[in-house]
Amino acid sequence: MPYDLILTGGRVLDPSQKLDRIADIAFRDGKVARIGDHLGEADATRDVSGLIVVPGLIDLHTHVYWGGTSLGIDAAEFCRTSGVTTAVDTGSAGPGNWMGFRKHVIEPSPVRILAYLHVSHAGIYGFDKRVMVGESRELGLMNPVDCAAVADANRDLIVGIKVRVGLHASGTSGTVPLNIALQVAEEIGMPVMAHIDHPPPSYEEVLAMLRPGDVLTHAFRPFPNAPITGQGRVKDAVLDARRRGIIFDIGHGQGSFAFKTARAMLANGFEPDTISSDVHALCIDGPAFDQVTTLSKFLCLGMPLDRVIAASTVNSAMAMKRPELGTLAPGSIGDATVLRLSEGRFDYVDVVGEHLHGDRRLTSEGVVLAGRWWHPT
Repeated sequence: MPYDLILTGGRVLDPSQKLDRIADIAFRDGKVARIGDHLGEADATRDVSGLIVVPGLIDLHTHVYWGGTSLGIDAAEFCRTSGVTTAVDTGSAGPGNWMGFRKHVIEPSPVRILAYLHVSHAGIYGFDKRVMVGESRELGLMNPVDCAAVADANRDLIVGIKVRVGLHASGTSGTVPLNIALQVAEEIGMPVMAHIDHPPPSYEEVLAMLRPGDVLTHAFRPFPNAPITGQGRVKDAVLDARRRGIIFDIGHGQGSFAFKTARAMLANGFEPDTISSDVHALCIDGPAFDQVTTLSKFLCLGMPLDRVIAASTVNSAMAMKRPELGTLAPGSIGDATVLRLSEGRFDYVDVVGEHLHGDRRLTSEGVVLAGRWWHPT
């Protein structure tokens, strides 16, 4: 029986299998069927010589409740250009508007959308150019009872609980919203993803509350609330949190990633566990742009290609406890991303306006969704 699709001649790079070689990869019935040489016939064959085939990229931090919140972008258009096959929305919706997100955006979407459900009733509802309301400032909007019920009833799509703390998101509420989110997570057995911005609370206070398997996003943010000291040393609380199993996610976004922080962290041997774009309406035209641009920044900062890819594939899948994603192992979900690695001189910018002139750039040349070619046109 012929395969549905074979990609031929590409460099297959799959950190989940420690695989990095020129090979063909075949798909059948929505799954990866085989990796090897001269695999036989297929209904469709694409020559990807000179390109890199990786597991379908996972962007662990996005905002894709398009039309439902002012910060939401169109997931399909973003994924076409960014090589993402799984967009994880982080708190755009809360228990009060989850069903609209599910019915009108997630279910019709050609690309996979998973979500962290916000503990605040309406999620991140007031994030715009002219109106900026921190949803965690008003503790009356915290809705732990309904959040637990909605998350428990939608485990097919919801992978954890989201909360935002910091001066912009929660005002002077400190760690109270995080405490509420952790209670929900304990009740239903899910991880938390915690956003952090300016203090209060401090970086150290948030890390002290997180549990193994919880995610701290915006982990490489600039001062204040950076993970490094003024002398460029990784804070003791950060090292302790990694030993305890806290997951450090990038979440680039509009204000949460600085080259200065990243250089210091990498110089100390502290790589992020997961790399994500935090793409939304206010940063899709810069400074974040998309997932492949975010990955390229780490490549140009000296992080090896295989570990950059792992941070957007297998590591992200494990953070969500979705081992069927982020891998090209035979029998896994048939998602793949085809990347081009170009050499040259490329300009990158972070959230504080610093520019980095890098010599490499990853771009998406197309994706495979459920074993079928889906080109970014």
